Amino acid sequence: MREPIHKFWEFLARPISMRARAVLALLVMPLALSFGFPLWNISMKAPQYPQGLTLDVYLYKVEGGNEGQHIQEINTLNHYIGMAPINREQLSDLGWMPFAMGLLILLTLRCAAIGDVRILIDLAVLSTYLSLFALSRFIYRMYVLGHNLDPHAPMKIEPFTPALFGTKQIANFTVSSYPRGATLLIGAFVTGVCVMSLWVLLRGRSEALREAGTTPT
Repeated sequence: MREPIHKFWEFLARPISMRARAVLALLVMPLALSFGFPLWNISMKAPQYPQGLTLDVYLYKVEGGNEGQHIQEINTLNHYIGMAPINREQLSDLGWMPFAMGLLILLTLRCAAIGDVRILIDLAVLSTYLSLFALSRFIYRMYVLGHNLDPHAPMKIEPFTPALFGTKQIANFTVSSYPRGATLLIGAFVTGVCVMSLWVLLRGRSEALREAGTTPT
């Protein structure tokens, strides 16, 4: 039983194949492109705003529609209900996310150039963790914004969690929130790295068992 395990650990130290290196180099492109597209889009419609107000969250900034005018309107509405303004200060995670994506780009290129199977698995674990952590932080920030309402605000409403995915009615506003291009690009990268790691692991297990003379199950 120890022999297949020993062979498998040896496999983890092997350099990854040239095909895997080429795929990793291609997977850098979605990460690089993610800087140019929004991560998330939030839109609000009400009788007094029939055209709607829109807000795009990028990796490094928050941008309102109509050349930035919408974010001013949204923050004015937030003031009336006692909600903190939506800005870089409130979404402080936008300060580290560009660096995290840059780090993933560098680590992916390193793995493509000199990586072994173990480094590839580490890359898959790290990219999955960072993406899930960033998503959970976004959910937490939205929760805090909707629940830390000023009790002395002109309008009193029940604490709420802004729409995170889908459509939600808040007072007389219909709020829709959906992921956009950057989230899909980052998801494509993470999925690609994880699928490749799983394929390499299964292949390594089969090779280790075969070399040890054991039939894989």
